Amino acid sequence: MNDKKPWMIVAVLLAVVGAGAYLWLRKPPPETPLPVAAPPVVPVAPVVASVVATPPAVEAPPILHPLDAPPPAQPLPSLDASDAPLAQLLAGLLGDKPWRTLFVPEAIIRRIVATVDNLPRQDAPAKMWPVRPAGGWLATAEEGAALSIAPENAGRYAAYAAVLRAADMAALAALYRDFYPLFQQAYVELGYPQGYFNDRLIVAIDDLLATPEPAAPPRLVQEKVRYRFADADLDRRSAGQKILLRIGVAHTRLAKQRLAELRRALTRPTSATPSVINDEKRRPTT
Repeated sequence: MNDKKPWMIVAVLLAVVGAGAYLWLRKPPPETPLPVAAPPVVPVAPVVASVVATPPAVEAPPILHPLDAPPPAQPLPSLDASDAPLAQLLAGLLGDKPWRTLFVPEAIIRRIVATVDNLPRQDAPAKMWPVRPAGGWLATAEEGAALSIAPENAGRYAAYAAVLRAADMAALAALYRDFYPLFQQAYVELGYPQGYFNDRLIVAIDDLLATPEPAAPPRLVQEKVRYRFADADLDRRSAGQKILLRIGVAHTRLAKQRLAELRRALTRPTSATPSVINDEKRRPTT
């Protein structure tokens, strides 16, 4: 950029402001007052109600990844009453202790839907996460003036990785299918009356699968108490990709592997998949 351009812009602004001030402060020359004539009477036309055209209906986008799932054997609870039965099933699939220590048991479906919707965006507020944030502070390493994510920072996510490694993705996909009407309801309530949540879920998964895997720990820039990635390309990434960039390459590859399995389970016909709600044999003992 030409260094003179900003000063030229400032000069023009000052000139305009100076001219405005001059015209505002300068006293006008004395003038002979003119006779004031009464304003002409303008007849008022009668108000005619106008016909407001009805806006054309917005066509719903096509569903790209429809779920082929039979109706559950038992009626689903309402969305507001879904926490208890869903928590029981998730604890059975993921393990009781991991469920109690790592997950938030309130507003489960609404939290999942909001987080899935936010992950491909620039910000995914932690207050809406279905999991509890990892404890401790981001571990960093210094090499001269350079700051980067320390390799030991990945240890903060070991418990989450263990759950991800042991999870039965087919059973989780079946549970998701069983409760899908409630996920769809929560997505509509979030502000997408014509949206299809499973399509948004696939968008979020694909975005996470596109996370780069840097050969070296990403460099950081500290801004007060927060960090950003020194690499502009990494810093422009979505909230979901930034999470994977922080947890370490090994955990990132594990997450991608399991996400790819989940994607395959949710994008192919599985009408023969048994329901999880009444299939106690699918639950591991804890």
